[in-house]
Amino acid sequence: MKIPLRDTVAVAAAALAPFAAALVLLPLRTSVTHTNLALLLVVVVVAVSAFGNRFAGALAALSAAAWFDFFHTEPYQSFHIEDRADVETAVLLLVVGLIVSQLAARGRTMKRVAVTDATHLERLHGTTRLARSSTSSDDVVQRVRQELVEVLELRACRFEYGSLLGRPPRLDPDATVQVDGWIWDLERQGWPEGEIELRAVVHGRYQGRFLLTPEPGTVPPSLEARLVAADLAAQAAAALDDEVVNVGPRS
Repeated sequence: MKIPLRDTVAVAAAALAPFAAALVLLPLRTSVTHTNLALLLVVVVVAVSAFGNRFAGALAALSAAAWFDFFHTEPYQSFHIEDRADVETAVLLLVVGLIVSQLAARGRTMKRVAVTDATHLERLHGTTRLARSSTSSDDVVQRVRQELVEVLELRACRFEYGSLLGRPPRLDPDATVQVDGWIWDLERQGWPEGEIELRAVVHGRYQGRFLLTPEPGTVPPSLEARLVAADLAAQAAAALDDEVVNVGPRS
């Protein structure tokens, strides 16, 4: 399973940014107190945490404490500390860096969740508005197909009318994935191979199915994203059902 590029960059920054900052601060180590130097390194930890994740933040805190010890405490260029005050400063740098990194990562996560929730809500509202205003269920199906590609980060998605054929893996309305009658561990195993069906059902009536093709090796979408996908499929099913009631069965 691929690691997101942003996380890879964040981990690299967590290891290298405190080292670079400690080097840049070298000319100040005799004119600025060790406490202030440590605070400047905490700023670097916060920046890495805000960009990356909790692991990157924790790694940045450890890196900052280590390079503060190596470059800014006597004996220099050594991980040994002689002065007790410097020991306390290094420990506080590590502890404060860890705490601040987790808070920064949590804040970033909460912001991302809020933005994602708003995006999901707009997807559902936009599809609902189209379903109410459009005279063609095909327009709704195409809109849902496009939304599924985005919300589930798919390579492709197509809609199939008519009866069920075969037994491909299935994304159910409760966001679980079924493979041969068993619940697939999506978080640990990733998407199953091949197309995955998402049935368009309303009031117990089957209207068709979306066949999803995930990008190979990608991280599976969140539970919330999968639930939104199920709701979108239900909206397409409702539009198709209304057309059957008002016009007659699709030939």
